[in-house]
Amino acid sequence: MTWLITGGAGYIGAHVVHAMTEAGERVVVYDDLSTGISERVPRDVPVVVGSTLDGDRVARILAEHDVTGVVHLAAKKQVGESVDLPLHYYRENVEGLRVLLEAVTAAGVGAFVFSSSAAVYGMPDVNLVTEETPCVPMSPYGETKLAGEWLVRATGRATGLSTASLRYFNVAGAASPELADLGVSNLVPMVFEQLTEHAPPRIFGDDYPTPDGTCIRDYIHVADLAEAHVAAARALSSSSGSSGSSGSSGSPGRDLTLNIGRGEGVSVREMIDTINAVTGYDTPPTVTSRRPGDPARVVASVDRVARELGWKARRDLHDMITSAWQGWLHHHPEAAHT
Repeated sequence: MTWLITGGAGYIGAHVVHAMTEAGERVVVYDDLSTGISERVPRDVPVVVGSTLDGDRVARILAEHDVTGVVHLAAKKQVGESVDLPLHYYRENVEGLRVLLEAVTAAGVGAFVFSSSAAVYGMPDVNLVTEETPCVPMSPYGETKLAGEWLVRATGRATGLSTASLRYFNVAGAASPELADLGVSNLVPMVFEQLTEHAPPRIFGDDYPTPDGTCIRDYIHVADLAEAHVAAARALSSSSGSSGSSGSSGSPGRDLTLNIGRGEGVSVREMIDTINAVTGYDTPPTVTSRRPGDPARVVASVDRVARELGWKARRDLHDMITSAWQGWLHHHPEAAHT
């Protein structure tokens, strides 16, 4: 098969591209490079610059490269920004997906992996979040991901397209330093930035009903997440057939919705303690007020993905922080602690 990976020059997307190529899959990257970096992509992988909103261009790429499967990661993903720019987020994330699916089904592509998010759950009041936990997203970003799942699932049922929606939990780490997360909206790079500037890491609230009073999250190494995409892609390709041809047999395609996490919770304070230990900074955090909408605990149940894909995360928290720090130093050598 040949896989089109939208958003393949981004932080997560580039890891998926590397994992897919290392697994022997043929890959083409489609990215508007608004946040992606083409140098992250292996040199022998074609990179086409374009938007998923450009249906004609997408259709040409699908035909020119004989694409038989799509992994769709291209999206806007900043929760706070989505609150300020909801129309932009719905246009990019939902309309862009609709246009892409229209081209995919017209081209007879047989498999579609969708990048979703644990943000679809909102503030779940459960010990472990299963795929049946009610989805009550609390931001336009989360809403667009849930609407995207609906759109993907409905298209699969109508056309026979085999689909998988992967609900990512908190992603960290790097498979190699040059692929590191360059943004500072996620906790790990945010703390790295604060330490680099000789500022104390911030904890947003320490009065939650958790053992140490700080929020608990499920963190997954980005390399494990990339391997989950390979497993999902192969599961769909085996169900759709190597020829692709969505809906040609008239039979329904496979329909998967899966949590992608480790199934283990780590508190914000534990995370900062680990970061201090790995970096050698040992800077005590400062506690500020809670952020609106932060749930006390969000940890994935990963039973379904193990059952459906035979996949399980292999890397631990120390692996995540160590690899992320090596990546941070690669791009910010001034951060080295002396």
